[in-house]
Amino acid sequence: MRESAPAKVNLFLHVVGRRGDGYHLLDSLVVFAGAGDVLTGEPAAALTLELNGPFAPGLQSEADNLVLRAGRALATETGVAAGARLVLDKHLPIAGGIGGGSADAAAALRLLARMWGAPASAVAAVAGELGADVPACIASRPARMGGIGDRLAPAPVLPPLGLLLVNPRLPVSTPEVFKARMGAFSGEAVLPLGWGSAAALAADLARLSNDLEAPAIALCPAIADVLAWVRARPGCLLARMSGSGATCFGLFEDAASAQAVAADAPDAWWSWGGGLHEG
Repeated sequence: MRESAPAKVNLFLHVVGRRGDGYHLLDSLVVFAGAGDVLTGEPAAALTLELNGPFAPGLQSEADNLVLRAGRALATETGVAAGARLVLDKHLPIAGGIGGGSADAAAALRLLARMWGAPASAVAAVAGELGADVPACIASRPARMGGIGDRLAPAPVLPPLGLLLVNPRLPVSTPEVFKARMGAFSGEAVLPLGWGSAAALAADLARLSNDLEAPAIALCPAIADVLAWVRARPGCLLARMSGSGATCFGLFEDAASAQAVAADAPDAWWSWGGGLHEG
């Protein structure tokens, strides 16, 4: 069995408040890129995980990978005693602001639910406990995200567009970025029902922001270099950081344009260009 784990990209991200327990309240429009990790699995007596791919070394020291946590949580929720041999091909940067770990956990839940015959209700019950981004990653479809990530609504209708992702190969701590955020909270965005072109989408998004961009740059100045490079590419309609960083994105008219730009990115950076995930 095989499941893709596409990258989640925050086209904008407003921090709109904070709960009494310290969790921040967000407003965001998320899409999923054609880039992603790949999880494969087969039945086995025990639940195990093998790591492959260019970013696998960064996960080798993790004693409790999110994929295994997802599997154990689903087994507990459903009372399943079966196992699985899982193999994760890790292609997305770690701690990159594009939901890589959450996407991997969501892929594990989808794959194991099929393998073990678990109902969708069990997957939904477990997803929110694993992380704020996991519920959105279960569907891997464009969505308006609210609350701490747990409130999901359909996204406005999106036009065809190209998406460029660039990461300086530097991890950024999400808790540290939130801790470094200063100033007042933002309001929730007002969005149309949809956009007729990538240029119209970019124009509306340009009036919004990623409220975590400034604190992330303060912690990781290389993000500013990436943004400047993306912004200067011919055909780039909008450049912005995703999530808590350090991955930045550029919007283009079509997937071919984004792919061509990605091929010219500095070798020291990770880059990808293409279209949205089609799942």
